Amino acid sequence: MTRKQRRLTIIGGALFVLAVAAGLVLNALRDSIVFFSTPTMVAEKHVAPGKRFRLGGLVQPGSLKKGDDLAVTFEVADGGAKLPVAYKGILPDLFREGQGVVAEGALDASGVFKADTVLAKHDETYMPKEVADSLKKQGHWKDDYGKPGAAKAGPVSMREGAEKSAAGATQ
Repeated sequence: MTRKQRRLTIIGGALFVLAVAAGLVLNALRDSIVFFSTPTMVAEKHVAPGKRFRLGGLVQPGSLKKGDDLAVTFEVADGGAKLPVAYKGILPDLFREGQGVVAEGALDASGVFKADTVLAKHDETYMPKEVADSLKKQGHWKDDYGKPGAAKAGPVSMREGAEKSAAGATQ
């Protein structure tokens, strides 16, 4: 074998090993690439108790119950399925019934999602894409979700904000 053939063989072998490694990594991460799962996805996948994941959806109106020592229970729905959630801790300021939420935790043996982290949406027009798509499919979509101009428009960058401030100061 000549030097050139040896070099090509080594490069080809390295590329093959790299392709196999990338395939194995992507296969292992296939289920965890999704930012969160909706209650319908959890029901369809039959998630095993104890497996950690993120749950996203809308907090069902009338389902929020506060207990002793910061314990809270509520239901998260996506229009097709509901999942009870138990959380112990301080809820975010923007958390309320009828609003979007993402909770991180695991299912217990009784089918209750035990959350250790609860994240609320950041403004009144925000909704995770998967939840919005699910609501559209179920027919629960409101026309004013995600309309441009529904949220207050502010400066896009610090420079633009400084320019607007300077222009306002000179007038």
